[in-house]
Amino acid sequence: MRTPSSLEEVAGLIETGQRLVFVFMASWCPDCHFIAPYLSEIEERFGSATFVELDRDAFMPLAKEWDIFGIPSVVVVENGREVGRLVNKLRKSKEEIIRFLEGLEEK
Repeated sequence: MRTPSSLEEVAGLIETGQRLVFVFMASWCPDCHFIAPYLSEIEERFGSATFVELDRDAFMPLAKEWDIFGIPSVVVVENGREVGRLVNKLRKSKEEIIRFLEGLEEK
C-alpha cells in the first residue's frame, strides 16, 4: 500500500493513468481500525490496482475536493478520472469493499 506524503505525490500517481484505489482513513477513527487488518488481503486480491492510503486529516484539501467526509472511504481512479466511490459515514466490512471493487471490474 502506497502512503504518499504530499498532494504533489498524489497528483503524480493520478497522472500515471493506472487504476488507483484511494483509501481515506484517520488514526483516531475506530471504523478505520476495524477494516485496517483486511486491507492487505483486499489489496492482494485486486493486484492489478495500486492501493493508496491517505490520512484524511493530512489530506483535507483533497478530501474536501472529493467530498470525503465519512471515513473509511474508498475512491477508485483510472486514467485520471474517478470510476467509483464507496463514500459514506458507515463502517465498511471487508466483504462490502470486495463487492464494491468486483463491481468495478465488471464494467
